Amino acid sequence: MIKSSTPMPNRERFLAICRGDRPGDVPMDDYFNRYWSETPEVWVQKGAPKEILTAEGFREYFQLDRIRGLQEIVAGVNRADLKEDPSQPGPGHYIITPPIVPVFERKIIREDERHRVELTHGGVTVEVSKSHPLAMPKFVDHPVKDWATWKEYKKRLDPDTPARWPAGWDAYVEQRNRDDVPTLLLLSGFFGVLREWAGMERLLYWFYDDPGLVEDMMEQVLYMVLGVAKRALKDLRIDFVRFWEDMAYKTGPLISPDMVRKFMGPRYKKITDFLRSQGVEVIHIDSDGNIDELIPIWMEYGINFPWPLEVAARNDGIAWRKKYGKDIILGGHIDKRAFIKGKEALRAEVMSKVPYLVETGGFFPGLDHVIPPDVPFENFVYFINLLREIAGRDKLPE
Repeated sequence: MIKSSTPMPNRERFLAICRGDRPGDVPMDDYFNRYWSETPEVWVQKGAPKEILTAEGFREYFQLDRIRGLQEIVAGVNRADLKEDPSQPGPGHYIITPPIVPVFERKIIREDERHRVELTHGGVTVEVSKSHPLAMPKFVDHPVKDWATWKEYKKRLDPDTPARWPAGWDAYVEQRNRDDVPTLLLLSGFFGVLREWAGMERLLYWFYDDPGLVEDMMEQVLYMVLGVAKRALKDLRIDFVRFWEDMAYKTGPLISPDMVRKFMGPRYKKITDFLRSQGVEVIHIDSDGNIDELIPIWMEYGINFPWPLEVAARNDGIAWRKKYGKDIILGGHIDKRAFIKGKEALRAEVMSKVPYLVETGGFFPGLDHVIPPDVPFENFVYFINLLREIAGRDKLPE
């Protein structure tokens, strides 16, 4: 049995785990155990306590560590201006990566008994299933189709637009810097946002047919995220930074490693060099799919914390730990399918990974994506208790 190390302040503990300085410490946090907004509702309908319906109540019930950070700003977009809580989206809510200011007005274009077609805040037209509103939407249309539409769209990517920043910024900064909570700055990556602005097929053709347009789009994203990072780090104590990319599928990346190095590598480096010059050493990246070929590229350009390490896509966190040691931080990687198969399968999955990875340092266990509503409540409780067992802590009531 692995025992958690001596308690320490929350921020210090998070950073020490990331550095691999607390072997055996088992973090149980709210950031890497996020859930679809439907999930607590389904659980409560089936008898779970109502207190889990709020983010604070969910965290307290499961006794999760709080590492959720600067959620109010995503690539400089003031999420409060969207008049919707992105961490608790309502049915059919799709923001679709809007690091743009001003955002588009979200509106319903048409609907029938089964589907709703709507314009998102990012200007993307999607078809949403009414029976499964948080499932992946069908993409109907995209705002960037050519140079002309891109030149109009890029006007919304000015890092200095005053509306990017929340009202009461000084008071927010004072409170955030005072709280003993690791602070996360969310920034746009390069592939994921371009894919959603232009559409997958169109973007992939552009890498060959119009690479200059791809370069111009990525350069504007770089200009924007650097501007946002400089402003945020001027005032805020930032502990880690997250890029959203989603640039892989079940068997590998959506573009070749050579293209990642050519188009994205130098831009990653400009951002990560700046972040490290400001003392930010933990640089987290979110990409689904098989990322085995991307890991060494990301690490080469300063990105050291991949997530969610989907098991169905044959990611192997243990192999990466053996290969990269403490240079890599890992998160997620507990097969969501095991939660459906039952407690015996779940225990086998957890015990095959968590003890080794936390003992070797720098691991934040969680589902290999957001918790879906078909995960039984009692199985998630069992999962948390498995982590508590490994950590040598008292179990929650089952």
